[in-house]
Amino acid sequence: MRFSRSIHAFVLGTFALGAAAGTAAEGLDGAKLYAEKTCIACHGPDANTPILPEYPKLAGQNAAYLLQQMKDIKSGARNNANTPAMAGVMHLVNDAEMEALADYIAGLQP
Repeated sequence: MRFSRSIHAFVLGTFALGAAAGTAAEGLDGAKLYAEKTCIACHGPDANTPILPEYPKLAGQNAAYLLQQMKDIKSGARNNANTPAMAGVMHLVNDAEMEALADYIAGLQP
């Protein structure tokens, strides 16, 4: 009986940890971050009207793709003509914020 309680406690604890970890973006406001982190300045208030034609329209893009691009720009793995503008901002954005931003932008209408 004691063994099964230990297993039960272990399983419940494991699920609780997984649920607590959830997504790093939980509790963060992607819309607020989009404005605060100055994304709005280049990609537009709707993430669909960039200030320059060579800047991407982000609204509705896949969240995993957006997140990976932000991480790659921040780490230097992605480097093209537009990267310096993003790199200047990405050092101000942590992983949880990137995730919240990606989720928010993915939910916008293209």
